[in-house]
Amino acid sequence: MSLEEYEKKRDFTKTTEPKPEVKLGSNQIYVIQRHQARNLHWDLRLERDGVLISWAVPKEPPTEKGIRRLAIQTEDHPIEYGSFQGEIAEGEY
Repeated sequence: MSLEEYEKKRDFTKTTEPKPEVKLGSNQIYVIQRHQARNLHWDLRLERDGVLISWAVPKEPPTEKGIRRLAIQTEDHPIEYGSFQGEIAEGEY
């Protein structure tokens, strides 16, 4: 996937989300974000080649060893999304 899909799904005149831009970093960023969209879920993001490769985790991440959770790959996100905090209006994601 690429940032093109991320850009297609957003109207940057209506959201404070970061605009798509590839930025090479240390390749060591990872983020777990609690996210309320249609349903409460968690997003796992790992830096690779200047973007955050992203997965939605529908159930709370496990706290005990040996418990597995489904992770569904979603569109890539810009590096700045790793520190993004904010509210997105319903239906705008």
